[in-house]
Amino acid sequence: MNFIDVTTWKQGLLLAPDQFLWLMGGMGITAVIVFVCLYFVNAGYGKMISAKWGPAISNKTAWILMECPVFFVLLYFWALSPRKFDTAPLIFFLLFELHYFQRSFIFPFLLKGKSKMPIAIMLMGMIFNTLNGYLQGEWIFFIAPDDMYTAAWITTPQFIVGVLLFFVGMDINLHSDHVIRHLRAPGDTKHYLPKKGMYKYVTSANYFGEIVEWTGFAILTWSLSGLMFVIWTCANLVPRANSIYKKYQAEFGDEFYERPLKRVFPFIY
Repeated sequence: MNFIDVTTWKQGLLLAPDQFLWLMGGMGITAVIVFVCLYFVNAGYGKMISAKWGPAISNKTAWILMECPVFFVLLYFWALSPRKFDTAPLIFFLLFELHYFQRSFIFPFLLKGKSKMPIAIMLMGMIFNTLNGYLQGEWIFFIAPDDMYTAAWITTPQFIVGVLLFFVGMDINLHSDHVIRHLRAPGDTKHYLPKKGMYKYVTSANYFGEIVEWTGFAILTWSLSGLMFVIWTCANLVPRANSIYKKYQAEFGDEFYERPLKRVFPFIY
């Protein structure tokens, strides 16, 4: 591996190359454990909110605190790097930050109601987002070979396909969130089964969109750190999609079975 400024990480500002590999491996092993555990234990937030997870705070506040660390960690790496204005790394940075600016500073204020999130869930999310920011930022801005992300990278098939998938996934994710927010009229407390957009095919269309989005990012960066992000996204969201599927199944009965719905991947699972 080729750091473009070895003195930077020796000063303690970045992980050393061997530490980076250990972090990558540790996160991979942890993702497998999380994936298995979440099929037996529901993460107690959102539709699965549970007092068993301990004290809770405002959903809006929790989302901001949980999601913003990765925004600032990547900003930190970008600011440190002499690559920050190179075409390809700059595009990677802007795409990543676009998602997390929306998720950290716009999405929470669109949430309706007075739901809460357990502090334990929020803290786990903060830890993951911080570590993920390290993986993405250090690879893109320091570890990737000098001759990899040149200006010519943006003409490669993987970059073009990846960008297309990224924006398709983002569109699905944002539209699906919009559908969920507008299921009920003001003052209505009844529960409804979402049926618009990708909800015609899956019960967790927002999760499907996010998985597509980060698959696109992994392809456009063509990196193991991007792949690790996809693995973690699936480890977290696929079991949760299964829990939501079962909840809808029990709650909506015959209405649920009117369509051949899958959990998160249309026509597959």
